[in-house]
Amino acid sequence: MSKPTLLILAAGMASRYGSMKQIDPFGPNGETIIDYSIYDAIRAGFGKVSFIIREEFADKFKSIFEPKLAGKIETDYVFQRYDLTPFGINREIERSKPWGTAHAVLSARNQINEPFCVINADDFYGYEAFEKMAKFLSDEVADDKFSLMGYQIDKTLSEHGSVSRGVCKVDDNGNMTEINERLKVYFKEVDGEKRIFFEEDGVETELPQSSRVSMNFWGFTPAIFGVSEELFKAFVPANEDNPKSEFLIPKVADELIKQGKARFKVIPTSQKWFGVTYPEDKPIVQENIAQLVKDGVYPEKLF
Repeated sequence: MSKPTLLILAAGMASRYGSMKQIDPFGPNGETIIDYSIYDAIRAGFGKVSFIIREEFADKFKSIFEPKLAGKIETDYVFQRYDLTPFGINREIERSKPWGTAHAVLSARNQINEPFCVINADDFYGYEAFEKMAKFLSDEVADDKFSLMGYQIDKTLSEHGSVSRGVCKVDDNGNMTEINERLKVYFKEVDGEKRIFFEEDGVETELPQSSRVSMNFWGFTPAIFGVSEELFKAFVPANEDNPKSEFLIPKVADELIKQGKARFKVIPTSQKWFGVTYPEDKPIVQENIAQLVKDGVYPEKLF
């Protein structure tokens, strides 16, 4: 059986961060967050890394990653484009940002033929998550059985503003029954206690601190491409007048569960997530990585 592939979502606009955080240095020798994900993936047994990027970033990405990864893991590049004709949609729709994470994954449909996982470029997931995902992709994954890493919500939020989180409902068998994309999740102090809320349509709702959330760390077989494409073909005409609409992985997962086409195993992890959404997050990420290096979790120079 072929080794699984790591698919990295790196085509985002990073509008709240203000620069290309995908290649921003965070480690002691200028390592990006992506570098730590790839390092952990290699240790966990992944055989290839595919970067989903905008085509204009290709030369920059290759100059950064090819020298350090040569001989360590196979590399590949996938371009997320605005062109909809490959999906049989023969009209142009004006947009200022890509169509979303599930569309980004669809961009790889002609380049991946083995089980794979999807992660964000700007999130630090930790080795435990890659180890558990590699095991799932080797031993359990099927065309109707996918997975996601389930992080505890209070270990995933920023101190500097709201974030988007896919909040999961999980049954007694560890399978997701529902996932709701909450676009504005944040800490709030109530009576001297830090609690978690999300806001939707001006209404504020509290979330339990034990809630499991998706940090966009998903496990699939190539079967996901066919079912996602059908959903995307329906999504575009329904949202062509909404330039901010996004075709997101949690929306696809939720629809497949409702239709009974796939199960999603929620793989729990105790790992503390950290990442960059706002510029103020950068020194916190740098401090976290520096501590992990000091503790011997990672070498001072990764590659």
